[in-house]
Amino acid sequence: MKKYVWATIMVLAIFLLVVMLYQSFRTDTENVIKYFPIDETKNFLKAETRLSFESEKDADEYEVKWESISESNEPMYLRQDLSLLYVNGQLKGILNKWRENGQKIEQSSDLHGEDTSLYQAITFHHGEIHYPEDVIKSIQTLSYDQLYVVDSPHTPLESFHTPETEEDKEWTKTINHSIQQQLDYQWDELIAHFNIPREEYEAVPLTDLYKYENQTIPGVSKEDTTRILGQLWEGLYKNYVLGITDEKSTGHPIQSYIPLILFSKKADHLLVLFEDDQGRKEQLIQYYSFN
Repeated sequence: MKKYVWATIMVLAIFLLVVMLYQSFRTDTENVIKYFPIDETKNFLKAETRLSFESEKDADEYEVKWESISESNEPMYLRQDLSLLYVNGQLKGILNKWRENGQKIEQSSDLHGEDTSLYQAITFHHGEIHYPEDVIKSIQTLSYDQLYVVDSPHTPLESFHTPETEEDKEWTKTINHSIQQQLDYQWDELIAHFNIPREEYEAVPLTDLYKYENQTIPGVSKEDTTRILGQLWEGLYKNYVLGITDEKSTGHPIQSYIPLILFSKKADHLLVLFEDDQGRKEQLIQYYSFN
């Protein structure tokens, strides 16, 4: 009898250990961003992305602080923030944090910088709310920040978010032109590779998606724009972020340019084009489904 009781205890202990290990593994790896109908009774008290010039290491090096911060109006079944950082048009980092029964999320990273550069960070803030009878709803919003750092041998090291002086405006024009040339070359290659009739689409860089917080996707209502964006970020997380991460090194992708979003002028689907850090050309298709 004692042997039976002892064996039962051991089985239960092993079972509990397996459950604990599974929960730990699930916390770190599970794909959790998923769109559900928007809950109009819940909202974000705060949702921000910040890029700030921190310090000058020496004459040619500096530090940039990258942050994403959000707080919902109450704890939710699941809270998650996903932030992507691009430097001169290339993906250089990912901040991704989620909390069960969470309300506030704060993430930050200090970046080592050299030379004149444009830093762009966009964050998808998400919350999942569970109600009785398996009713699930969500809240979502986007935030964005950009920072120009000018490292010129003729002037002191400086930074700005938006140009104010004539000199800053000239630097902005020069930096943007250089980056846009690289992006256009990359995007033209992808469009040609997938034989896409460009005139049938409106092209938007992923870093500009935050603008659709205040405007609509072509031919689509505001309500449907919100749903399409939520489903788009669900797909981006699953097929772009998780697929492109360089797990063999720092976990930060390298040499991957800003994806191009193509919204069909027929208002029935969108395409996502990108090349991963292994040089593979990828195309994602999302069809709109109207209720």
